[in-house]
Amino acid sequence: MKSKRIKINAAVWFLLPYILLFVTFIVIPVIAAIVLSFTNYDSIRTPVFSGFLNYINLLTQDEIFMQYVLPNTCVFAFVVGPIGYICSFLLAWMLAQISKGPRTVLALLIYSPSLTSGVAMAVVWKIIFAGDKMGYINYLLMNLGITDHPILFTTDAAFLLPIMIIVSVWSSMGVGFLAILAGILNINTEYYEAAMIDGMSNRFQEIFYITIPQMKPQMLFAAVMAVVNTFSVGAIGVQLSGANPTPGYAGQLIVNHIEDYGFIRYEMGYASAISTVLLVFIYAISKVAGKVFRDN
Repeated sequence: MKSKRIKINAAVWFLLPYILLFVTFIVIPVIAAIVLSFTNYDSIRTPVFSGFLNYINLLTQDEIFMQYVLPNTCVFAFVVGPIGYICSFLLAWMLAQISKGPRTVLALLIYSPSLTSGVAMAVVWKIIFAGDKMGYINYLLMNLGITDHPILFTTDAAFLLPIMIIVSVWSSMGVGFLAILAGILNINTEYYEAAMIDGMSNRFQEIFYITIPQMKPQMLFAAVMAVVNTFSVGAIGVQLSGANPTPGYAGQLIVNHIEDYGFIRYEMGYASAISTVLLVFIYAISKVAGKVFRDN
């Protein structure tokens, strides 16, 4: 009993630095944001309690949020999230079929875009979608005779959101991809051998009846990370267009709306209310993902 208590105490001491950092940089800011969301606060004067006024204004008075920000965020999240998630699984599954050397190199190449900041990615893609004759896409379209003048891809409201989706899907193979790859590689090969003996005839059956059921924790982790990443994106649209708000609010996401009110207008109480709504969105979708991939 005494040795068990000593082990528990040792574990607590090892976890203490993480607990302190987590509470300091995650728990306290989240609680502070929730509290400030019920106040009128401009970051200079003392916060004044306003009840649910910020939330009422957000849902009934903020036309930009309801007409542009919320639809843009939903389209962006529900396109980039599932596509990135499916691509992560398919690429991880294909890499698991090859030998270790090429698999390691290809995994690093696929994972590396997610290590690059949104600002750096936007710089690269701004060259590709530049709105003059030197932009790669415009150069190709004009040489093929598809258009006779450059298209302003990153400043045209009709093109900005699709370009943001393309850039985000390209960089979406992050830690979720690595978790899925590790989960596939750790599946006992005896399951596949037994399935072949029982009459399983193709790889699709292996995926649906063996691979996915055997790695539900990794699938859940990747799903949660996909949700968090897609809902927390904001820098790409601003960097591509060079403006916040984005042209015609075409690429305006919830994170951009928070930055607009929090760091440009200094309406910190209202920005905190928007961030709280974003937190609720992420939590709700994560719970749905948890029910889908819960190991019963």
